[in-house]
Amino acid sequence: MRGAMIHAPGDVRFETVDDAKILHPTDVVIRTAVTCVCGSDLWPYRGAEPIGEPHPMGHEYVGFVEEVGSEVTSLRPGQFVVGSFATSDNTCPNCRNGFQSNCLHREFLSTCQAEYVRIPNAAGTLVATEEVPGEEFWPGLLAVSDVMGTGWWAADAARVKPGSTAVVVGDGAVGLCGVIAAKELGAERIIAMSRHESRQKLALAFGATDIVTERGEEGVEKIKELTGGIGADSVLECVGTDEAMRQALHSARPGGNVGFVGVPHEVAIDRQELFFSHVGLRGGPAPVRRYLPDLIDRVLSGAIDPGKVFDLILPLEQVAEGYRAMDERRAIKTLLKP
Repeated sequence: MRGAMIHAPGDVRFETVDDAKILHPTDVVIRTAVTCVCGSDLWPYRGAEPIGEPHPMGHEYVGFVEEVGSEVTSLRPGQFVVGSFATSDNTCPNCRNGFQSNCLHREFLSTCQAEYVRIPNAAGTLVATEEVPGEEFWPGLLAVSDVMGTGWWAADAARVKPGSTAVVVGDGAVGLCGVIAAKELGAERIIAMSRHESRQKLALAFGATDIVTERGEEGVEKIKELTGGIGADSVLECVGTDEAMRQALHSARPGGNVGFVGVPHEVAIDRQELFFSHVGLRGGPAPVRRYLPDLIDRVLSGAIDPGKVFDLILPLEQVAEGYRAMDERRAIKTLLKP
C-alpha cells in the first residue's frame, strides 16, 4: 500500500509501505476514508523532535472496517468508524476512570497518513456510526478523532462552566476547536488569542466573543484589562511552548484553571510562582475516547462543525505539500483524501 514517511526535517514522502495487517486478535484493519496532517506532526518536520530512521506518520483517521481480528466481536467489515490517536481497551482502571489515553494497554498510532491502517485494541478504541455518514460529515468526524477531542479536553480540564470567561491560547486547529468546546460548555465570554486574520474570523464564527492579538506579557495585560484586572476563570493552552504556558498561567485568575494540551517543548514552570498563584493546572494527551460518542452525535446533528478547520484539501499522494502549507502557515489544517 502507499503512505507517508518522514525521512528528515522537511522531507516527507508518499511511498510504498508495508501493508496494514492483523497482528493480534484484538486488531482491526480499516480502509482510510480521510486523514490529515496535525500541528503536532510539525514538531519533527521542523526538526524540533528527533526523527531517527524513516518512519510512517499520521494519527488522525476515520474509515471503513476491512478486516477484524478473531477476538473482535463488536465490529464488522463495512462499518464506518471513528477512533482516537491513542488506542485503549476501554476496560482497564484508567479507562474506567475516563482516561483512555492512559490505558494500561495504550498504543499511540503513527501510521494513519496511509490507505489502510491497523488499529490495535480496536474494540475499545473505535466507535462505529449507525450508518455510513454522508461525505459532508467526514471532515467533522475526522476532527473529532483528535483536534476536536483535544480541544474539548482542554476546555474540560480548564473547568469551563456556564457563564464563565474562557481564554484560548493558540489559534491552530486545536485552539479553534477549543473555542467550539468552550461555547458548547456554556462559557459566556470566550477570548481567542490570535494574530492571523483568517483564524480570527473562524474563531469568531465558532463562538469567540473577543480577539486579543498581543502575545506574552502584553497579551496577559490585555486579558487582565478585559476581565477587570483579575484574569479568566478558564484558560486553554493549545500550543506547547514555554511562552504559551506562561501566557496561560498568567492569564488565569486566582482560583482559575488552566487546561494544557499542547505537547510541551522546553516548557519550564516556576513552582513558587505556581504555588502562590492559586491556579489549577491539568492536561496531557486528550482522553478522546471518553468524548467520542457525544462529539460524534454533535457533529452528525449539526450542533458543531469542527471540519471547518480544514482549509486545504489534497489527495493523499500530495501529503508533502500538506506539510509545507501548514509549516508556512498557508493552511490551518490539511485534509488528505486517499
